[in-house]
Amino acid sequence: MKVRIGFGLGTQTLTGDPERFAPFVDALERRGFDSLWLSERLTTPAPDPLIALAVAAGRTERLKLGTSVLVVPGRNPVVLAKELASLDRLSGGRLLPAVGLGAPLPAEHRAFGVDRRARAGLFDEALVLIRRLWTEDDVHHDGEHFHVDGVTLRPRPRQQPIDVWLGGGSPSELRRTGRLGDGWLPSFTTPADVESGWATINAVAAENGRAIDPEHLGVLVFYVRSGLSEAIAQTVTRRRPHLNPADVVPVGVGGLRRLIERFIEVGASKFVVVPGEEPDDWEAELGELADALKPLET
Repeated sequence: MKVRIGFGLGTQTLTGDPERFAPFVDALERRGFDSLWLSERLTTPAPDPLIALAVAAGRTERLKLGTSVLVVPGRNPVVLAKELASLDRLSGGRLLPAVGLGAPLPAEHRAFGVDRRARAGLFDEALVLIRRLWTEDDVHHDGEHFHVDGVTLRPRPRQQPIDVWLGGGSPSELRRTGRLGDGWLPSFTTPADVESGWATINAVAAENGRAIDPEHLGVLVFYVRSGLSEAIAQTVTRRRPHLNPADVVPVGVGGLRRLIERFIEVGASKFVVVPGEEPDDWEAELGELADALKPLET
């Protein structure tokens, strides 16, 4: 099992200006982190993930480029397929897309112009169509939401195929990952939930004649330095009301490492660590994290 440690910026990140983003990306590459993951939220300060990852691609040679997650409903799937294929090819095959339905927030639904009740159908149809556009010529599709007549997409992605990961932990999200996903990247979760959720995903995949690579189990882990703020605790409670926020958001680098080790014990191998509050000095923060977490990689 190949354990890999990536780093993510959350939806509230202020590292979207060139004065902070560029040296942050450079430090990730220099410190040997596996990947950079950017979240999407239209109504927060976070930069657009595809634009920011394109900037990161141009500054690096090795760093993989992940979305955590990119919202599909509200986008034209042909345009999105073109954007993702272009980024993958121009980066030399470093794209790691994790995609989803979008945050359950009315402001986000309005911003994307999507009725909340239509998200699942839009997502399922779009993802199947995007994969066809990456691999087939002269694509014809006449579905409930999208109509495509004779489209051949170029450039093709460098990766054949691009693995598309899904997030979420609800029963419907687990089933969707089993039916459509190439990997699973949940957040605000426990090792026990990851173990049981992964079993469900693989069972659903088998029912649909699919198999998911056992290496494609990841976890997005938020951490804090000095203690849980009320804002972070409320965020966890909104997402996972049955959980104690302290069980899923570790305090300090030591606590972060111990939680990752517990996830490794239940089979997870790909990790995205996300700071609950951003440091003043990215160089020092990433240096300490690299010293503590890189030895876990195998």
